[in-house]
Amino acid sequence: MYVNNADSSRIHDLDEIIVVSQPKESTLLRYQPMASSMFSSTETEKLGIRDISELSNYVPGFQMPSYGSRLTSSFYIRGIGSRINNPAIGVYLDGMPLLTKSAFNQHIYQIDRIDVLRGPQGTLYGMNTEGGLVRIYSKNPLAYDGTDVKIGIGSRLYRNFEITNYLKLSDNSAISFSGFYNGNNGFIRNQTTGKRADDINEAGGKIRIVNQYSPRLTYDFIADYQYVNQAGFPYGELDLQNGHTASPTMNRDCSYLRNILNSALNIRYTSGDITFNSTTSYQFLSDRMNMDQDYTAADLMHLSQKQLQNGITQEFALKGRINKNWKYTTGLFGTYQWLRTEAPVYFDKDFTTMMASNIQSAIYNAITESMSGKFMSIPGMTEERAKEMAQATINKAGGIEVSDLSMSVPGMFHTPQFNLGVFHESQIDLNKCLTMTIGLRYDYSLVKVKYETSAIMAMNASVMGITASRRLSSMLNNTKSISFNQVLPKLGFTWRINDNGSNIYALVNKGYRSGGYNIQMFSDILQTELMANSKEAMKSDYDIQHTDEDYAKINNTISYKPEFSWNYELGSHINLFDGSLQTDISVYYMKIRNQQLSVMAGTYGFGRMMINAGRSHSCGIEASMRGKAIDNRLSWSATYSFTNSRFDNYKEESNGITTDYKGKHIPYIPLHTMSGMVDWTMPIKGHWAKSVTIGVNANAQGKTYWDEGNTYSQKLYCILGCHADIMSDFLKISIWGRNLTSTNYNTFALKSSATGKPLYLSQRGAPFQCGIDLSFHI
Repeated sequence: MYVNNADSSRIHDLDEIIVVSQPKESTLLRYQPMASSMFSSTETEKLGIRDISELSNYVPGFQMPSYGSRLTSSFYIRGIGSRINNPAIGVYLDGMPLLTKSAFNQHIYQIDRIDVLRGPQGTLYGMNTEGGLVRIYSKNPLAYDGTDVKIGIGSRLYRNFEITNYLKLSDNSAISFSGFYNGNNGFIRNQTTGKRADDINEAGGKIRIVNQYSPRLTYDFIADYQYVNQAGFPYGELDLQNGHTASPTMNRDCSYLRNILNSALNIRYTSGDITFNSTTSYQFLSDRMNMDQDYTAADLMHLSQKQLQNGITQEFALKGRINKNWKYTTGLFGTYQWLRTEAPVYFDKDFTTMMASNIQSAIYNAITESMSGKFMSIPGMTEERAKEMAQATINKAGGIEVSDLSMSVPGMFHTPQFNLGVFHESQIDLNKCLTMTIGLRYDYSLVKVKYETSAIMAMNASVMGITASRRLSSMLNNTKSISFNQVLPKLGFTWRINDNGSNIYALVNKGYRSGGYNIQMFSDILQTELMANSKEAMKSDYDIQHTDEDYAKINNTISYKPEFSWNYELGSHINLFDGSLQTDISVYYMKIRNQQLSVMAGTYGFGRMMINAGRSHSCGIEASMRGKAIDNRLSWSATYSFTNSRFDNYKEESNGITTDYKGKHIPYIPLHTMSGMVDWTMPIKGHWAKSVTIGVNANAQGKTYWDEGNTYSQKLYCILGCHADIMSDFLKISIWGRNLTSTNYNTFALKSSATGKPLYLSQRGAPFQCGIDLSFHI
């Protein structure tokens, strides 16, 4: 343990000086056999962190690209991650596990501490924490009082307002009220509509009530509501030669609107060496996403998706010690989530015109072939002459024309999920230096899908003078369920080097991400059916029928298996120079099976789907250092990670061609990430100013491949920032700048075939931005 010494420059473990309730862990993070990073509220303010994507820039091996919208929460740690469906990284907010990825990317404020745990956390935290875990803690009104106000303004009309009042009702009871508004006018303009393509407005409020009913019993209630309304998905055409991204040209609305409420009641009871924790949460999400799915000025297709989610969680954890050398945690976790997704797909004029042309050509060719066969029976008739006669006959009779084609694909999907976990972890001191950590969890999940979706195509057709209106439809209505269970073990050893907290560790553990169902690809399935049966509509109205065998094939197509991994890790937490320098290093090797991979759906390439891509591995090194010097006036930190994630066995078949991706880098994972920050604080003997702090920070990442074939990528880039803070007893003035060099880079890229030819799209990163924040504490 570190001892506070005001006369020297020292680094203190944040989980010693910022005390938060830990229902499961019995020891400090840096004493456990795992890689982790911790950030205090002071550090997040200096770095200008307002959401998890900005935090990820300063954690080795952790990426959360800022693209799309608040709906998008693509986390990657150690090459493990997900763009759609089940998350691979868990997020806990004041003790409650957030159930849906759609709620991960939100504005964070009133922060006391943030922890990022890297590597599988399945033993204590269950499924969907295969890559790691992010824990966010708010300030406790029992330990902090007064009123905090923050006002910010900057370029592109960035504006931010936050206010929190911490009020002690008595010696053992306190309450806090918070509210915020955040917005900016965006950096990217849509060239077709002339509007900003990435502006955002969001607001919310939070309440927390803490009551220490007795020295043994504590109640902690929190409710956090947030609203966001933003333009989204500002993707422009990517030039593969120079990496330049053009401005977006979508002709349809691209936006995202969301309401979320996350609430929890934490109860803690302590008796001697035993602590009992109960966490009950209710979570609500209602959102709407509008997307131009061809991402161009062409009027092909757009989507409007609405989600309505209600979820409850309950966790019981018992933590204690059997004797002075044996600490344990055991518990039970359960959750049920209702999720209704309404996702109608709209086919617009350019697409229906293209479909009409294809159907018209198919009918013309079919009739031509049929008539040519008959003409071939004439003695001396050549195949070429027979075809010419057939075409002349068709044209003379009035030809073939398909017009006024319309098509719609309404869809309603219910995907409830149930999860139950039972877990135990023990930490046993084998001797005064060596501690063994051993854990086991049984995890069971049940996933259901009920889909009610259809495709209806209507058109007018004139075939050789005969005109008729035709209707072709296909309806899919079915319910399917699938269950998964996993045993998640953990074995670690920690060797204490000395009494100042330094240690080395070895760890083997298993991670797991649940399987489920794709609902994004139904429009592609239905479109394929309509095209395959378009000739039937020429005879009469036609409803495509489905057999049990058809539904079995569909269910097999839309389902995907769980992904699991084994993590082998060596690391160290070292404190040097009497506590003035902390360094953390870890090396790891992960074997991933049934790799879940997000790819474009089927025939038409509209929407994404999850598939299992065989086997892969990820290995790398993570390092971080931080320190203080010169009587704490100089503070600094640096991080580096190298992540080598590759396919071991993944083959893709398309149009009879097999592509082998063995040895290719897994997309969206930067090979290198780096960050650093330096702050210099100068005391001032003034009437109102007490100190001035000047700091610089930088983060870099790359090379990042955007596809499985590694055919295009984002090269290594670096973002430079700075800040200058003036502090008084109650006021802080902070002047800041981001991307000082206006570095051009892309945060995301994809390939689309919606227009009938390959089109590469990407989103530009934010350019130079500057601003000023005023913070008051009363």
